[in-house]
Amino acid sequence: MKKTIFQYISFLKGYRLYVFILFCFFFWMAFFDSNSLLTHRELNKEIHKLNRQKQFLQKEIEKDKEMLLILDTDEGRERLGREEYYLKHDNEDVYIIEHDTID
Repeated sequence: MKKTIFQYISFLKGYRLYVFILFCFFFWMAFFDSNSLLTHRELNKEIHKLNRQKQFLQKEIEKDKEMLLILDTDEGRERLGREEYYLKHDNEDVYIIEHDTID
């Protein structure tokens, strides 16, 4: 016997109709809606990634603040000039020793 669509619909009477409608609603909300669970999962991953990046950048800011405090002194400026820019006093000689890493 061939069942028609009306026989399937007649099966959905009473509480079965409500269960079917609720199932369709939750299925639609979970996968097809613009605020679906999949979209929320992707957004939560992005939030987690951005929070990690924020923590990293805050640590970098703290390091830079400490470096600025050190460079604010005369000794810090002299050290930076000698180490990074190879500056020297008039009566000094500077020798740059490079280590060879090839064994």
